[in-house]
Amino acid sequence: MFSLFKKESKVEKLQKKYEKLMSDWHKLSTTNRAESDKKYAEAERTLKEIETLQS
Repeated sequence: MFSLFKKESKVEKLQKKYEKLMSDWHKLSTTNRAESDKKYAEAERTLKEIETLQS
């Protein structure tokens, strides 16, 4: 019940973004290699930001 009012932390938001980027990367990897590489690079930047925040 109380989790309805709980705001997501910045790390949780970034983790969701990372998961979406990795999903998009995987889908694009079979059709558009250039776009796939862009998604992967963005996902890596997001992961580094998550690791920085957790430290």
